[in-house]
Amino acid sequence: MKRKSRTFYISSINGNDANDGLSANTPFLTLNKINEIEICAGDKILLEKGSEFSGEYLHLKNCGDINGEIIEIASYGDGDMPIIKADGTGVWYQDYGTPLDSNCHIYKGDVSSAILLFDCENIIIKDIEITNKDSEKSLEEYSNPNKTDRTGVAVVAQNRGTLHNITLDNLYIHDVNGNVYNKHMNNGGIYMTCFKPDDEEKTGVARYDGVTVKNCYVKKVSRWGIAVGYSYKHKEFATKELSADTFKKYGHENILICGNYVKFAGGDAITPMYALEPLVEHNVADSCACEMNDRIYSKPEKRMGKVAAAIWPWKCKNALLRYNEAVDTKLNQDGMAYDADSGDGTVYEKNYSRLNEGGCIMFCLQEAIHNIFKDNVSYDDLGGTVSAVGNPDAYIANNKFYVRKGVPFRRKKMRSGKITLKNNEIITIEK
Repeated sequence: MKRKSRTFYISSINGNDANDGLSANTPFLTLNKINEIEICAGDKILLEKGSEFSGEYLHLKNCGDINGEIIEIASYGDGDMPIIKADGTGVWYQDYGTPLDSNCHIYKGDVSSAILLFDCENIIIKDIEITNKDSEKSLEEYSNPNKTDRTGVAVVAQNRGTLHNITLDNLYIHDVNGNVYNKHMNNGGIYMTCFKPDDEEKTGVARYDGVTVKNCYVKKVSRWGIAVGYSYKHKEFATKELSADTFKKYGHENILICGNYVKFAGGDAITPMYALEPLVEHNVADSCACEMNDRIYSKPEKRMGKVAAAIWPWKCKNALLRYNEAVDTKLNQDGMAYDADSGDGTVYEKNYSRLNEGGCIMFCLQEAIHNIFKDNVSYDDLGGTVSAVGNPDAYIANNKFYVRKGVPFRRKKMRSGKITLKNNEIITIEK
C-alpha cells in the first residue's frame, strides 16, 4: 500500500526539532531531521524563506520513483531565499569504482556537498541559496592539492540503474571553494556523476534519462560551474564515431541545460558529458577559468591539465548549443568560449562570444568529428579566433568574426587540423 505523501517544514527562525515538522506552525529547526527521515515519492521538503542553515547539509538517498509523484525541495513564506551554508560539512566518500580515462584524474576521495542526491529520481530542487565555503586564510592553503572537494549540489547514480526526471531550478549557488585540480570529482557548483554499481547485472547501468538544470546563478565556484555527468562507463565512448545505441545503453538522454548564468568559475563553466543530443541554450558564462593560472593552479602534482573553456560538450552525440553567450574566459592552455571536444556531431549555432582570451572556438583533436560552427558572432576574441588541433573536418559557416587588428584568425600552435570555411565575414576592428 502506497504511503500518503507528506510535507515537511524546516525553519531556522522558529523551528524546533522536537516538533513533528508537518506544518508551517510546527517546523523542524535543522536539516538533519530530514536526513534522518525516509523520503518517498510525493513528499515535499520546504525551507522557510529568511532561514540560514549554517554548518548544515541536506543529503537524500535512494528515493523517488519514475512512476510516482515528484519529490519537491523548495521554500515557503516571505523574504529572501533560504540559504544552506554547508561550510565543509556533509562529507561523503566518492568512488567511481574504476580509474578514469586518464591516470591524471582523481576518481575517489572525500567530498563535502551542501545538497547530495544519491540514487534519487523524479525530484525537483528550486528556489534555494547554497554556499560551501572553506576556511583557508592563505593562497597556499587555497591551492593545497589534497584539500577536500566541495559541491553546492552533487548528484550521483549508482545502484538504481537509469535515473529519471531530475530538475534543478532557480538555485543561487556561490562561494563553493572546491579543489581546483580535480576535474571529475563532484566538485564545483553543480556536478552530476555515475559510479560503478555494486551489482550491475542486477541493477543495470547507472545513467540518467531526463536532467534539467535551468535558471540557476552559479558564482565563485571551483572547479566546475555546471557539469552533467561524468561516467564510469567512459571506455564505451573511446571511439570517433559514436552511435545512438551506445548512449541509450551506457550514456545519458534528454539532458537540458538552459537559462543559467555562471560567473567566476575556477575552471570550465558548463559541460554536458556522455549525452545523446543534449540541448544547451540561453546560458551565459562570464569570466570563467579564473583559477587556471600559475598563481592558483600551482601544485597539480600528477594531475596536470591546466585547461578550461567556457561552454562545451564532452563525448556527446549530436549536441546542440545555441543562443549562449561566453565572455572574458581567462587564458590557459585552452581559454576559448566554445570547444567541440571529442564528440560526434556537435553543432554550435547563434551563439555570441566576446573578449575570450583563448579565442572563440576550438575543434579539439582527432576524436572530435562531424562538428559544425554556424551563424555565430564573435566580437574581439583574443589569442586567435579559431583553433583546430589535429581535427579532421571542422566546418565553419555563416559566422561573423570581428577580429582585433594583430590577432591571428587561427591561434598559433593550434593550426594542425583541417577547416572548411564557408560564407563567413571577417571584420577587422581597431583597438
